[in-house]
Amino acid sequence: MGLSQDYSSGFGKKSTAEDVTEGVDLSGKAVLITGVGSGLGKEAMRVLALRGAHVIGLDRTLEAASTACDETPGETSAFECDLADPNSIVACAKAIKEQFKSLDVVLTNAGIMCPPYAVVNKYKEPLEIQFAVNFLGHFVLINHLMPLVKAAPSARLAIVASEGYTTAPKKTGIQFEDLDFSEGYSALTAYGHSKLASMLLSKELAKRLADTKVTSNSVHPGVIRTNLANDTESLIVKMISAFAGPWTRSIAQGAATHCFVAAHLDLDGVTGLHFADSNPKHAKDHPLVNDMDLAGRLWDKALDLAGDYLVKDNEVYY
Repeated sequence: MGLSQDYSSGFGKKSTAEDVTEGVDLSGKAVLITGVGSGLGKEAMRVLALRGAHVIGLDRTLEAASTACDETPGETSAFECDLADPNSIVACAKAIKEQFKSLDVVLTNAGIMCPPYAVVNKYKEPLEIQFAVNFLGHFVLINHLMPLVKAAPSARLAIVASEGYTTAPKKTGIQFEDLDFSEGYSALTAYGHSKLASMLLSKELAKRLADTKVTSNSVHPGVIRTNLANDTESLIVKMISAFAGPWTRSIAQGAATHCFVAAHLDLDGVTGLHFADSNPKHAKDHPLVNDMDLAGRLWDKALDLAGDYLVKDNEVYY
């Protein structure tokens, strides 16, 4: 299901997460958010808990998740989940399944942007860390949580991507032969690579879940004043951070599209779309962003890379 071509939510760049969820009642719903320790994840947790949801807050350490949950009014539960470590992801999912019977929303907020070069060596092949965290870690997490997602009366996957996908390699989109970027590392290209993968993940999930009551849509939050890229060595990213001030959004504004896709009633049953400024937006600024053959190939590669850490009887995945 989609939206009419002339659909407008009435919200825009200056809308906040509270604005887009005004009047929304999430009482009785369980909402899982990754990366709640600070920034957009923490604000999304605050606002969705304000609207009545029981928010399951994940962060890289239990201390970070617990602190954020303790500072959030409403019903919250903290869990440790290091998305660079598949063992941590599996352990986290196991703990969640022991405490919850269903999940109404999974919001994949956590991510890293343009860090110094690093490789994750815990999968079948070495992987550049942004690809491992932003894409594959969430792929594994959703695999384990899918039974809870499908157990909800209706559920949403809100996949936080970025229009930074435009910097992914134009010819290949996904560097299947060089996933660790050992042949040359550009932090911004690798970031775009991971976010193009996230865009394709959302589309493939929407396709595979088309006959269920689970939807999947991708999210672009905009350029936000957060600490996301504080440790970057990318000169381009440093320049953007230094000079983009007038065009950046507050954290409250940046979390708006997160919360709109996660909770707004207009999106009941809506799947397979990309959202920016709390409105649908056609993704077109990369030649392969809508390539479903590439999405399927990436899916198969993810299954191969993470096979030892996946639930094998998950019919959505296999």
